[in-house]
Amino acid sequence: MDKAHIAQKAPFAIEAQEGQKYAWCSCGLSARQPYCDGSHKGTDFKPVTGKYEKSGTVWLCGCKQTGNGPFCDGSHKTLND
Repeated sequence: MDKAHIAQKAPFAIEAQEGQKYAWCSCGLSARQPYCDGSHKGTDFKPVTGKYEKSGTVWLCGCKQTGNGPFCDGSHKTLND
């Protein structure tokens, strides 16, 4: 698998809590989108981990093509149907 699977062609709106840890799925195979469930095992993909810096709505990439993972950068707008 060279390219991530497109989980959805829109971002996920998440109500983040400051300091909350996350593991964002970068492969697109997780059944717990947008978060990792370990489905990347056997691929070259790894989850992107971190902590939310502040509370509020964040937009996590759903198409997995972002250049700013885990956050949406609008890449979904350029995908073919």
